[in-house]
Amino acid sequence: MLIIHSDATRHRRTRTELFAGQLVAPFECPERVDYIIDRARAEQLGEIRPPDSHGLEPVLAIHDKGYIDFLEVAWRDWQAAGYEGEAIPNIWPTRRMPGGPIPRHIEGRLGYYALAGETSLTAETFEAALLSKDIALTALDHVLAHGEPAFALCRPPGHHAARDQYGGYCFINNVAVAAQQARHRGCERVAILDIDFHHGNGTQDIFYERSDVLTLSLHGDPMDEFPYFLGFANETGRGEGSGFNVNYPLPSGTDFPSWLQALEDATGKVRHFSPELLIIALGVDTFENDPISSFTLKSEDYLEIGARIKRLGLPTLFVMEGGYAVEEIGINAVNVLKGFDAA
Repeated sequence: MLIIHSDATRHRRTRTELFAGQLVAPFECPERVDYIIDRARAEQLGEIRPPDSHGLEPVLAIHDKGYIDFLEVAWRDWQAAGYEGEAIPNIWPTRRMPGGPIPRHIEGRLGYYALAGETSLTAETFEAALLSKDIALTALDHVLAHGEPAFALCRPPGHHAARDQYGGYCFINNVAVAAQQARHRGCERVAILDIDFHHGNGTQDIFYERSDVLTLSLHGDPMDEFPYFLGFANETGRGEGSGFNVNYPLPSGTDFPSWLQALEDATGKVRHFSPELLIIALGVDTFENDPISSFTLKSEDYLEIGARIKRLGLPTLFVMEGGYAVEEIGINAVNVLKGFDAA
């Protein structure tokens, strides 16, 4: 399987994440990609190529221009305000303070555009986000040109990024940008199947009123898990998109047989939709030892996941999302791809 990857994804290395009341070393770190690419090479999974540049047009087809402009200048403006640490929001519009104009000061703009406070902005953030979407779009180019699968080893991830918000380590929604680009290039129907532990709230936000992109997400119950405020089973789309958003919130401790039941239902809906392209938001933070998740999947289970996806018989793009700094992230991500190739 073709892998699109760039060593430059390592350049974004943040120092601070707000977690459980403490500032800790971020769970989303360069070592995540190192584990995966090392395992892919050891398994001789396939050719590894760098991404091509695709510019901003595909991003602006999905994301608000003001939001992208903010990401481009946020670090500069943070430094201009005299702040020495990494840029972290400390105030947000709330239920009885919804806000009007977007604030001029960088603290206010951070709060306006951030959905959570755990994700730091640094000098390398915008460049890294652009590189990550280029990785996804280059892998998409291969799938559309050849009908063969490809793996976009993206970092930072993307599925928490909404039209005009970042958070959950995500800035540009890579799977959404790829899906929209596929539509632009002639695919009438695209399905996005998100198997990350955390709900793909940004992807849902972007496509919630559309019927041309089916979005499905298997994830921890938002009553108990980040991002908390979206991802419930009764969120099925709005207007033209009614029935085209499907959520599978699952309880803490979910084991593989239970998780697999949800996957089987989701793949049945994909078959019924009959898309011309399937995009897998590939999170492996469903693993039993992931540091910020609570499912109990084991490494061998990911081989079966890949095989089940292959049975759909669709042109398939894999885009890396979550799965955090444990060595097994490489084994688990590569096992999905091996299972797909072997089926």
